[in-house]
Amino acid sequence: MKTGRNQLGADQLDRYLDICRSYGFDTLITISNEIPVAWGEHPTKIDRRKLRKVDIHHWSWTYLLSTAVVQKEHRGVSDPEQAWILGELIRYLEHPRSGALEFDDMGGDWVGIRQAVKAGTLRPADKGGPEIVAKFDALLRYVSLRLGRQLGADVIHVRSRREQANPAVRAQDLLDRLVDEGKLRGAVRIPDTVSPLSITADLRSGVVECSVDLPAPQEGRSKTRVNWLIRQLKDAPDDLRVEAFFVSSRGPGTAELLASARESPELLAGDSKREIKSFRITHSVSLGTKRGRGQGAFIDSVVDGVDLFYGAVVQHLKPWSAKPPRLRDPEVDRVAPPELSSSALSSQDDDDDPGVGQD
Repeated sequence: MKTGRNQLGADQLDRYLDICRSYGFDTLITISNEIPVAWGEHPTKIDRRKLRKVDIHHWSWTYLLSTAVVQKEHRGVSDPEQAWILGELIRYLEHPRSGALEFDDMGGDWVGIRQAVKAGTLRPADKGGPEIVAKFDALLRYVSLRLGRQLGADVIHVRSRREQANPAVRAQDLLDRLVDEGKLRGAVRIPDTVSPLSITADLRSGVVECSVDLPAPQEGRSKTRVNWLIRQLKDAPDDLRVEAFFVSSRGPGTAELLASARESPELLAGDSKREIKSFRITHSVSLGTKRGRGQGAFIDSVVDGVDLFYGAVVQHLKPWSAKPPRLRDPEVDRVAPPELSSSALSSQDDDDDPGVGQD
């Protein structure tokens, strides 16, 4: 267990693993302020041969605090003594002198990498690139834990099956995108929302973008579908960018600021002959440049951008659902007009009627 800025050491963990193996212990648990890039991974490189008979798990102090808050404040603890003990643990961990720190540093190479990206001179082999992409994934994990603590829900960092099976794939993809586009991208999934919340930090343009995608209604004209979305965004900021994508169209769709779409929905609807299949809603905030925390810091710009976007947009969005079919009103006169009359039998005719089928 480490507190403050003390990091776990590989040599020390190797010795602990040897002790576990010699005494027949099943698992070694480590706790520190280091946040791994994904759940189940360890922040320290360990000789895999030492894990043949002993498992190792890592918990960050942020994870423990978030789990404790969710359990006490949102799910509840029935035993009053346990509830009091858990409350004391939360109070202790939240104290600035406890040594349980939040994610607060992008690393010593942050400034150099950021400047190289902006200048377009970053190369895949440059020192510091792998550390920065690992720090960004750790930041996404921190954002997930922090948001989950506020919502009382299990918010998770989204990774593909391929990335889960081989974390090196995710790290390489992030590094390649950072070199080629100057962007760091990821997503978090919040239960019962329309889609994962995507986060893009564009180091060249200096903005953080948060976005969600949602399918459009499957009925009605394009303008009607746009109005359906705008009604859900009645309290959202005017500077949201709303994009509409069309059926059988691979290229970009239409895009307007929410303020313009409110005044003229037809601008977003585009050609009335085309059918809107989905929308994308995006909000941008200025990207902080400092490596630590506080005003003008990169970490705070990402955290604040996610909080703002979720509170103003995501939590208000609901997916479209078709209305259930309605029963026909039995009082409605179903007598067909004379021009539609027919003498042919139907399933509604009574075969026992003596007048049917007789000459």
